[in-house]
Amino acid sequence: MKRVISFFNRVMQRYLPDPFLFVIILTFVVFALGLIFTDSGPSDMVKHWGGGFWGLLAFSMQMVLVLVTGHVLASSPIFKKLLGSLASTAKTPGSAIIIVTIVSIIASWINWGFGLVIGALFAKELAKRVVNVDYRLLIASAYSGFIVWHGGFSGSIPLTIATDGHFAENLIGVIATDQTIFAPFNLAIIAALFITLPLLNRFMMPSKKETVTVDPSILTEASNSQVKSVDRSKLTPAERLENSWIVSLVISVMGLFFLFFYFADSGFKLNLDIVNFLFLFLGILFHWRPKHFLEAVTNAVKGASGIILQFPFYAGIMGMMTASGLALVMSEAFVNISNEHTFHFFAFLSAGIVNFFVPSGGGQWAVQAPVMLEAAQTLNVSVAKTAMAVAWGDAWTNLIQPFWALPALAIAGLKAKDIMGFCVIVLFISGIVISLAFLLL
Repeated sequence: MKRVISFFNRVMQRYLPDPFLFVIILTFVVFALGLIFTDSGPSDMVKHWGGGFWGLLAFSMQMVLVLVTGHVLASSPIFKKLLGSLASTAKTPGSAIIIVTIVSIIASWINWGFGLVIGALFAKELAKRVVNVDYRLLIASAYSGFIVWHGGFSGSIPLTIATDGHFAENLIGVIATDQTIFAPFNLAIIAALFITLPLLNRFMMPSKKETVTVDPSILTEASNSQVKSVDRSKLTPAERLENSWIVSLVISVMGLFFLFFYFADSGFKLNLDIVNFLFLFLGILFHWRPKHFLEAVTNAVKGASGIILQFPFYAGIMGMMTASGLALVMSEAFVNISNEHTFHFFAFLSAGIVNFFVPSGGGQWAVQAPVMLEAAQTLNVSVAKTAMAVAWGDAWTNLIQPFWALPALAIAGLKAKDIMGFCVIVLFISGIVISLAFLLL
């Protein structure tokens, strides 16, 4: 295992470019594939690309807020103590790897945005406390738990088909979550990964010679509790407001009351907006004074440049994939070689490949659903299981898709090539586990 990991790490360090260059190369690849496999000409592909370029603006802002609000919350004195207390349970590098994987899986199963941020923040806290733990593997382990998100409470595909009025309702009706998220085969996949991933990540620990550690002082940010008290008699009225805990308390209570009413009316339904709302107002409350909160935001925003710059390019790729029909061509290719026994397996594989170019669960389902659902009905196989096969394929290749790793990498201060060697191994092993589930269960 050590030799295999060493090989993949060397390959990734040598050949994997910066995520921005990666998305540029991916743009060229999709452009060429569109010319080869669809009726679109060069001018058509350029129009598809430009037409979709700004299609993820709202989602991009949500992701920026996931990163910023999560980082701000974690830098508050109270939350640092909570993460620190949990991190103190790990005494060795091996236990740190196992614990961060478990925490990430649980958090991602609850909500994908929550899992992305909490996993990376907890990994940083462990790196400060556990001696000789490989920082790259620690972050990779935190990111590996993200694979379960589409089989959990925030899975966009199972939640979509469980909602009245969804775009495929006339074809399949409304499918309750007891047939998807809480179906025995899906829970079996979750359980298998819950056991497999922590052990796999533990076995991937490199030799002492190749272990990459980080100076804990680099990861330690100044706590607002360490900020020196100021002489309030010398403050201007504006500065008094900036240092007023009353302002923070009132606006935080207002935000938390809204969340109380939301959960009372809707039940425990988390989405990205609610997670960001929760992180934002807890961050304001836990930093106690507006000035301290704004300083934390300023520090957090520095890591959001990758998301701001790269997401429009991924939206352009999605535009080419969908408008040219290339995504449908890929899906149909797998459907044509399937039968009633292998269909869900090939649906999983096809979704994994399409996800590499259309890294959005909802967007991918809109593209693949017409082909996959019609094929499922023709073969007389479970439509609910078909939807989950696409969902798991979408989640699976996120492991090597820098699009989704950007928030975690920004929090960790690493580059994609630092963790992708480990993620390739997780991709391979988790792919076997999920494939066996769809072939045998």
